[in-house]
This record gives sequence, structure tokens and C-alpha cells, in this order.
Amino acid sequence: MLRVLKDCAGNVFPLAAVGLIVLAGMVGGGVDISRAYMAQNRLQNACDAGVLAGRKAVGSDGYDSDAEDQAEAFFATNFDAGEQGVTELTFETDSEDDGNTVEGTASANMSTAVMQLFGFESMPISVECSASMSIGNSDVMMVLDTTGSMDWDVSSYDRTSRIDALRDAMKSFYDTLSAAASGGNGRIRYGFVPYSSSVNVGQLLLDRDPSFLADNWTYQSREPQYRTVTHQVVSGYEAPYETTDTGYSDVDSSGWYYNSSDNYRKLSQCEDDLPPSTSWSNYGGTSTSTTTYIDSQQRRVTRTTTEQRQRSKDYTCYKTRRRYYIIYRNQERTFYDHEYSIEDPIFTTTTTSVFDHFAYKAVNYDTSTYKTFASTLTPTGDSGSNESSTWEGCIEERATVAENSFSFSKLLGITPAGANDLDIDSAPTGDADTKWGPMWDQISYYRTTSSGRYLTSASVSDYGRKAGAACPVAARLYAEMTESEFDAYADSLDPEGATYLDLGMIWGARLASPDGIFSSNVNDAPSNGGSVARHIIFMTDGQMDTSYTTHSTYGIEYHDRRVTDDGTSNQDGRHTSRFLAVCEAAKAKGIRIWVIAFTSALTSDLETCASPDSSFTASNAASLNEAFQSIGKVVGELRVTQ
Repeated sequence: MLRVLKDCAGNVFPLAAVGLIVLAGMVGGGVDISRAYMAQNRLQNACDAGVLAGRKAVGSDGYDSDAEDQAEAFFATNFDAGEQGVTELTFETDSEDDGNTVEGTASANMSTAVMQLFGFESMPISVECSASMSIGNSDVMMVLDTTGSMDWDVSSYDRTSRIDALRDAMKSFYDTLSAAASGGNGRIRYGFVPYSSSVNVGQLLLDRDPSFLADNWTYQSREPQYRTVTHQVVSGYEAPYETTDTGYSDVDSSGWYYNSSDNYRKLSQCEDDLPPSTSWSNYGGTSTSTTTYIDSQQRRVTRTTTEQRQRSKDYTCYKTRRRYYIIYRNQERTFYDHEYSIEDPIFTTTTTSVFDHFAYKAVNYDTSTYKTFASTLTPTGDSGSNESSTWEGCIEERATVAENSFSFSKLLGITPAGANDLDIDSAPTGDADTKWGPMWDQISYYRTTSSGRYLTSASVSDYGRKAGAACPVAARLYAEMTESEFDAYADSLDPEGATYLDLGMIWGARLASPDGIFSSNVNDAPSNGGSVARHIIFMTDGQMDTSYTTHSTYGIEYHDRRVTDDGTSNQDGRHTSRFLAVCEAAKAKGIRIWVIAFTSALTSDLETCASPDSSFTASNAASLNEAFQSIGKVVGELRVTQ
């Protein structure tokens, strides 16, 4: 027994047995911890996805139940409790700043695979997450349809005007980006190009360089025509000669009076006693007056008149009942003696021009004063009178070519050549074709027949009508804006005019181009030194709808024919081709184009213009707001912040 107790051989086996237990605990713990780590990573990813989805779903009502449901749906999609082997899974979200930042927590218990042998049946895991809008540097050019149809109701069910719906959506967009920029050093700037049948960029061009605007421009207008009238005028008078005439005024008679109380039974008895009427006799003094006048024969007459008052008395018999009485009356008159000094006129024959009619035609005007926004006179008023007009700021496009199709490539630019109106970068030169003209709609007229029908063939007509025109609110370059400034601009939008989509895109691209005439504004570096994301939001409530008789940025197409060959054919199609070419030119500069079709179809042309995944259809005010919010969330750079 003593020898057995002292024998050490075989001790390794119990030690090995104890070591195996320890090793099993270590390996099992590693396995379960590794499983817990992977599950926690998966839980974190699901939590992040949930708060991102919740933040993206935030609308004008903040982080409401709909946004919360969206967060939970995305969390559930990204984390399967059964697959991950967890129980007691929870996910909760909340926002303390009305939806700007969405915070979440997720937790679960993971069942152990090995460590439960050692009494550890589960391991708790939990994560925290949050998502917020945190903007960098962004420039947003809003190209906004302010045509006449924007004054219509959104629909038969929604009596909100379309322009009011746009104003509200713009203001919500500003609020979204303002919240995203809050607390950061990112810069956000806004520019605007309201468009219809024209664009109001005159002040921007004048401020940039007055020479960009032409000093002479030809307009479809009217010119007064005069006829020569011959007539005689008095240039002097011959020596006077004298003549006289006399006369009496009408007799003034007083009432009849009884001569006495004597009466007679017979008329003969009365007449026998009838006193004779008295002769006219002078009474009182004479008066003299002198008057000079021009008579119907253009003679100058100086008349000296002497007046003398005269009286007489008349007697007659008057019967009352069966008796006769002698009655009398007093009479007065004025004796006139006229002495005339007459000077015969000396006539000179003269000719003058008087207004006859207007000739309706193309007229070249001096615009050097008008383009400065100063009041300018033109002989286009009634009967050729001068009328005053002042420029509102809308322009006529520079020279172009009337082609059916246009395209853009990075290598060749705009094809065909010669379309200066589609060149979004080049500044005007000394060549008049490269300059813009002020849109002088106060003097614009289109030609008609005598019955008022449109006339496209004649270069001159004796008949015409005032052309309609619309001039939107002035466009603005990029600038940081306070909320009150932004809201005031939105409220100033005024709907009128036809739908020229290409005008909006041309000038939206010009104002946003880093290589164009406003590049100093576009390339103004933010103080944080970061790069700038550039966006154009292009909103329209209709398809291309141009006019032949409206005075637009392209003049009056019936007569100017800058876009069409004959004044009418395929005008909408040709403008659409221009629109698409400029869309490509803008996108080639790295500008993201967002397109919103409001209360109208999202046509293939609008989709083609938009950047990938950047087009929306908005059938009502709510969906218009949602479209702006969706854009705002991209511009605002939605991101996970924890």
C-alpha cells in the first residue's frame, strides 16, 4: 500500500481530464461570444437601417406613427430573430427634435450553444443608433413653372390653387434643408428662375455687363403713317376800310293800362275820342362801346357801337262786357349806330402732315435708354402720339437657327452650330448676334387682315392687334437666404403666360453653370472649404405649349420665325428638342437635375431631362410636397450619425 501511494506514474490522466473541462469552457465561450458578436453586428445594421428609414419617412408632421412604422418595418426586414437565435427582441425609436434626428435602441437575448453546459443559458446584446440630416455645401437652382395654368385649382376635388401648393412645398423644402444645416458649417444657397413664355433676367444681365444687352433691337410693332394736308393760314392784314350801318333793337312793350274811367257804349264813340299814338323819342344819354373780332371771312373787324334808348305810347279801344274803354301801353327800343373798321386778311398757303394710319411691321428701335429701366417714349400711342413704357426685365433671346432638331455632346457641344440661345456659357462679344435684347412688349403688335384674322404672309399690313405677353418675377442668382426672405420670394410668384420649358432650363443652366457668365457667383467658395453639390429642381404643371402670337423670349413667332420655318410648323416639337439638348448640357457639368411633373403626366421628355432616379409625378398638393421632401432628403445628405 505504501509503495502504491508513493508511485507517481499515470498522474497526467486526471490532470488532462481537468484541463479538458477548462479547455471546453474556453472554446465554448469563444464560440458563443463569436455568435453574440455577429448577432450584435447584425442587430446594429438592422437598427441603422430602421432609423434611416424612419428619418427618410419624416414629413411635414414630424416623426409620426407612419414614420415609426416604416422604421420598424425596415428593422424587421434586416433582422430575423429565429435565424440569429435570439429571443426577447425589442426595437424602439424616438425623436426629440421633431424628426430631424431619429434615435433608436435594439436589444435581445442570444441563447448559448456551449456555455449553457456551464450554467450560462443566454447572453444579452444591445445597440444604439441614430440617423439625421446633416448637409454639406449645396447650391439649389429652382426652375419654376409660373404659367397661367398654375392659377388653376389642383383638381376638381382640391380647390387649392397650384401656385399656392407650390409655395407651400417650397417653404417645407426650405425648412427641411434648414434643419439639416442647423448646427453644422455647411452652406446652402438658393437660386430661382421662374419661367413662362419669357424669363426675367434683365437686371442680372445689366448688373453683369450693360454691353450684354443690345442698344438696338427689331420688334414686330407699328409705325405711324402720315398724309399731307394743304390749307391757308392768315399771315397778315391789309389796310382797313370803313363802313357803317344803323338799326333798332326789338321793341319792348309793357302791359296795357286804362287811360281813364271814361267808357263808351259804341266802338265808334271810343275811336272818336282815341288819342293818337306818340312818336318815338329819345330819353336818357347815349353809350358807346368798341369790339374787335375775326368774322367768318377771316377779316379783322373793329366795331364801334353807339346806342340810344327811345320810347313811344300806343292807344287802342278795349271792350269789356257792353262798354268800351280807351287803354294804352308804353314801348321802348334801342337805336344802334355801328361804325366798322375792316381789315381784309392776307392768306398764305401751307402744308402739314397729319396722322393717317399705322403700318404694322418690323421696326428697329433704340433700346439704349429702355434697357436701363428708364421711362422711354415711342410714337406708338393713339394716332401716333408718344406713349411711355418702362422695361419689366424680361429679355429676348440672342440669335439662333430655325432647325428641327438639336443635340448635345461633350465633344461637339450643341449641334447644329449657330444657336447662340442654347449656349449656356459664352459671354456676348461685339457681334450683335451674341447679345440679348430687352423684351419691349408694350410696343409689340402682330399683323392681321382688315377683318382681324392673323396674317403671316405680308411683311407690312395696315391692320394689327396688340400682342399678349407675360413677364415672370425676376430670377435670382445663388445666395444664402433667411426663412423670411425665402418665403417672401415664394409668395411673390405670379402665374401668367404660356409654357416654354426650354426657356426655364436654358436660364436655370446659365445661372447654375460654373463655366458661364455668372461663374463668379456659382464658384464663390464656401468658408468651410468643402466641395459644393449642385442641383436644379425643374417643376412644371404641363407639357410644352408655345404660342405663335404671344410676344415671348423668341419674339412673335408668326413674323420673327426664329424657331420655325413658316411661323407655325412644329413649334412645340422644335422647342422640346432645344429643351432636351440643354438638359444634357447641364448634366454634363455635374449638375443633378430633378424633375417634378405636377398635376400632369411625367412625359418621356421630362424623364429624359432628369438625372437618373430624379423624376417625380405629383398629382396633388400633398404629393408635390412629398416630391420636394424627397429631393430635400437627398440634398440634405441623410446619414447615420451613431
